[in-house]
Amino acid sequence: MEERRYRAVSGASVALRCRQHSASCRELAVRGPRLQLRSLTAVTSAVWLAAYGLFVLSENCMVLSAAIFITLIGLIVYLHFVKIDQESLLVIGSLGIQVTSSYASGKESTTFIEMSQVKDVVINEAIHMQKVIYYLCILLQDPQDPQGVSEVVPLFQSSKPRLDCLMEVYKSCQEILEQRKTAPQSSGIK
Repeated sequence: MEERRYRAVSGASVALRCRQHSASCRELAVRGPRLQLRSLTAVTSAVWLAAYGLFVLSENCMVLSAAIFITLIGLIVYLHFVKIDQESLLVIGSLGIQVTSSYASGKESTTFIEMSQVKDVVINEAIHMQKVIYYLCILLQDPQDPQGVSEVVPLFQSSKPRLDCLMEVYKSCQEILEQRKTAPQSSGIK
């Protein structure tokens, strides 16, 4: 297992972990920055101090209870639905591509794309404000038009690694896709 450090579009540090299970199976995981306890404490303290100030002015203890309740619910929602710690890509040449997002709460969201649906993996570019941002995406083959693309599936949307990291993932995916294209197609199970 190999791990390299890169930067995200935001400038934060991200780690790319490459793991080769076999010649036609690789796992590529991008881990974003972990949740900082300092920033979490600062936000919680600011909300609770503001609630305490409102409590002093209004002399209503429901303000403090509501602030604690809202902060706890907000933290749970943030950790379970928003903060993604790691995004991984498992590419299996004969089967397909599995895309997994691991949230800070431990929840995982997984999508599987059959290799027969994959047309290609490409690096695309987008203009955001005054910056050009690169992102990796899977092009899905259109069932009616073999030359067409039915859908574009963007990858690593939370960690947003820069181009140098995306190039590593792209090259690894292309190696496996090329093996699939050059391998003789079997006509079925005998």
